[in-house]
Parts: sequence; C-alpha cells; structure tokens
Amino acid sequence: MRKNVAVPFMLAAGLLASAPFAHAATNLVYCSEGSPAGFDPGQYTTGTDFDASAETVFNRLTQFERGGTAVIPGLATSWEVSDDGLTYSFHLRDGVKFHTTEYFKPSREFNADDVLFTFERMLNKDHPFRKAYPTEFPYFTDMGMDANITKVEKIDAKTVKFTLASVDAAFIQNLAMSFASIQSAEYADQLLKSGKAADINQKPVGTGPFVFKRYQKDAQIRFTGNKDYWVPGDVKIDNLIFSITTDASVRMQKLKANECQITLFPRPADLESLKKDPNLQMPSQPGFNDGYIAYNVTHKPLDKLEVRQALDMAVNKQGIIDAVYQSAGQLAVNGMPPTQWSYDETIKDAAYNPEKAKELLKAAGVKEGTEITLWAMPVQRPYNPNAKLMAEMLQSDWAKVGIKAKIVTYEWGEYLKRAKAGEHDAMLIGWSGDNGDPDNWLGTLYGCDAVDGNNFSKWCNADYDKLIKEAKRTTDQAKRTELYKQAQHILKDQVPITPIAHSTVYQPMRKSVQDFKISPFALNSFYGVSVGK
Repeated sequence: MRKNVAVPFMLAAGLLASAPFAHAATNLVYCSEGSPAGFDPGQYTTGTDFDASAETVFNRLTQFERGGTAVIPGLATSWEVSDDGLTYSFHLRDGVKFHTTEYFKPSREFNADDVLFTFERMLNKDHPFRKAYPTEFPYFTDMGMDANITKVEKIDAKTVKFTLASVDAAFIQNLAMSFASIQSAEYADQLLKSGKAADINQKPVGTGPFVFKRYQKDAQIRFTGNKDYWVPGDVKIDNLIFSITTDASVRMQKLKANECQITLFPRPADLESLKKDPNLQMPSQPGFNDGYIAYNVTHKPLDKLEVRQALDMAVNKQGIIDAVYQSAGQLAVNGMPPTQWSYDETIKDAAYNPEKAKELLKAAGVKEGTEITLWAMPVQRPYNPNAKLMAEMLQSDWAKVGIKAKIVTYEWGEYLKRAKAGEHDAMLIGWSGDNGDPDNWLGTLYGCDAVDGNNFSKWCNADYDKLIKEAKRTTDQAKRTELYKQAQHILKDQVPITPIAHSTVYQPMRKSVQDFKISPFALNSFYGVSVGK
C-alpha cells in the first residue's frame, strides 16, 4: 500500500491545492534550482530545461540506463547498423501511448511518423512547423547532426531508417540524449492547424513517465504519473512537483523541514550539517563535469594568445578550489574530466605566475587598467557552486596583473542567449557530460560547428577541428583516443579556456526517498523512484 509523504500545510496550500485525489496519493516534491526556459527539449542545452521536460515528459529512441552511461533500448526495441556504418534501421516499440491532456487527446499510438516529425523539424529549416514556430536546435547543430544526417525514412509504421553522410561513432549515444526526445506528430499537426505552434514549448506532450499539468514561472511545475507508461511498474509517484527555489540555503531549509523530499546543489558550507541530519541521506559521486572560464577570442584583447596565456596563469586556481568548492572539488587542467576515456594525463597547467602574466600583457601591448567584462552565472550548476564568489576572486586575481574585470550577470536563459551571441569578453560556464563520449566535450564545446552554440570562446582552429572530426568518423577506440589526445594538446596550447575544477556531485534527499539514482550526466529522473514514511 502506498503511503502519503507528509507535506507541511503551507506547502500543500501552495503546491497541491485543488488536487482531486481519488485515493491516498503518493507525492514527491523536488526543490529545483531554476525555471526552465521552455519544455521543448530540442531547443535547449541545460539540465534545468532537460529535467523539466526530457526527463519527465519525453522518451527517446535509445536511452541511458538509470544512473549509468550504458545505452539501452527506448522507444526503439532494437536497431541494425550497415557494414559501412552509414545507415541505422530502428524497430519501434508497440503499444506506446502519447499523453492524454486537457489540450490533446491522441487518436493513435506512437509510430514512425513521430520520429520523422521530430528529426525533420530539426533538419529542415523550411519544415512547415518550423516556419510557423521559428526556432533553432543548438545541441543538434553543435554536434553537426544537421549536416551529417542526410535522410530519415519511414520504412513502415514501426521501422525508421537514418542515413548519414559520414560515420558517427557516437550516433546511438547521441540519440539517447535529451535533445532527441520524440514529439507527437499528431499533436504538432493539431497545433499547426490551430495556429498555436509555439504551444509545443509551453504545453508539452510526450510518451514519458510523467504528464505535464501546469507551470508557474519561478514557482512550480506540476506533473502527474503516467498510468499508461510503457514500462510496467516504473511510475510509482502520483504527483511530481518541482518547487523552483533558486537560493541554495532555502532549498536545504525546505529539505530539512520536509517541504521537499529531494533537492540538488548544496553549498559546500552546508555539507557537514546535511550529513549529520538523521532524516536525510547524502549520496554522492565524482562529478562528470568541468567548470571553466571561456575567453571570447573574437574580442580584443582576447584575440591575442599572449593575453589569454596571461589571464590563465594569473588565476589562483587553488585559492578558488579552497574557497568556492571547499572539500567538494578537484583542480581541472583539461577541457574534460579525467574520468572520460581518452583523457590525456600528460597535459599540465601553466604555473600560477602573476609576474610572468604582467610581462606577457606588456609584450602584447595591453595597457595597465584595460577593462574587460567577466560574466558570472546567476544559478548554481553541478560544475560551479558559487559563480559570484568565483568571479570576485578572478576579478581580484586579474587586478593584480593590471586587468580590470567588470562582473556582469543575467537571468540564466538570457545569460546563455547573450553569450551564444558573443556579447561577453570572458565568462564562467561549464559542462556536465551528456553521453559518455569524448566528442560531447571536445566537439560540442570547442569545435568549429559549435561556434554559434556551446563554444562560448568562439574559437575555431582548423587543425583541432580536423582531428576531432576524424576521431568521430572512426569506430576504433584506440585510434579515436590518439586523435583526441592530439586535439587536447592544441586546446591547451591555444588557451580558449581556463579549466578551473571538477566538482563532486551531492544529492541531498529525505530518507523516505527510495531508489533515486544520481545521473553521471547531472540530470534528475524520477521514474523508478518511490517515497515511503
């Protein structure tokens, strides 16, 4: 028999009002860190957006095992790859239903038409739906999938074939990523006919474990458990509520008071008190992440290598690790974490050397007192628990070598939008791996295809790009590793970024929460999760 989670009255009044429970419902409140920009996973690149859409409402053709990096069947039960590695045939799952909501009632089950709509909208800028609702798909294009997928064909109602221009060693992993979430073609057609195409981003419909109910910006998102979910027994929660709480200390207070049962991103200073609370559990694991400074190489004086080298060696990384991450981070020297296969351990940091930094700046003709902007995220991320403090420490470090850094911040969605447009000089950013493949770092973050997306340095190096693209076109892991190692040396030598830290991921939750798995990709999934007393 399922038990109610004890939810304090004030929270119940705010979050659970007007919920007509026909039985003693199981509720789970998750204190999330920010408001999603929308609910169409293809449009976004951050965990905040994916948690609220891809991980709740949607599924993909392939998927990652819960809490791991292995790829398992999703909406496709199996697939075949041609001998030349250029065609993938997917066999689709029978009996999968799209959500029935107040705004959509499906007349059929999931089939090949839904896969075609999902990918043709991302591939074709002249697609009718994309013309009605103009948008971009940054992850899809950053990975070069828009150029590499030459055709998506419906073989029959339950078979779809993808044809590639060149071998993509990570194609199956890529299709398991959040941006590849499968949309309903029937729902899209309804929206198109009613002139409401933009609703696909505000009123989502998927096949996932939870059904979207409503969203109040900066306050809450409500979902109900999908009773028709295609994985029997995987949905154990009747009502899932995201209580949007941007302040880390407030999140922890709510957790301790049982106003939420699970949360994320505790401040390092709070870790000890959380560990001592008898009502809480604190699972943790080494973070598959990298927090770094991105230098916009299209802006003067950051277009000069000597200037980037100077700023890099003027950063007191150990001081930042001690103050910002405390006991929950390790120093980063590379553009991806050491737990990623192909990581080159021979790469070393330039020593902290403010005096040499001054010399480099002088030789580059940079006058003392030169001003640049330094952008700092307004939210906590897995790779950076306190961007404001880090920015202030960098400001102090760079002032010692004659560079005046003006700290700038924006609301999270605006921060990313403006940064992709290249408005910043230097910025704090980072990444949590999304598919376990080196290309997800070296291509997605620093490749030429990503210059208008997640390559916030706007750095495009032909030699580097040739190496990472060649690596992606071979399935031999030893060859890929050698190519990626060569690329990592170019990345380090050209200093488009200064890696700062890899943080340990802690996931505080009530002891009543059962079977929650920490994702190596810094996502939060609630299927398979239950709550007890």
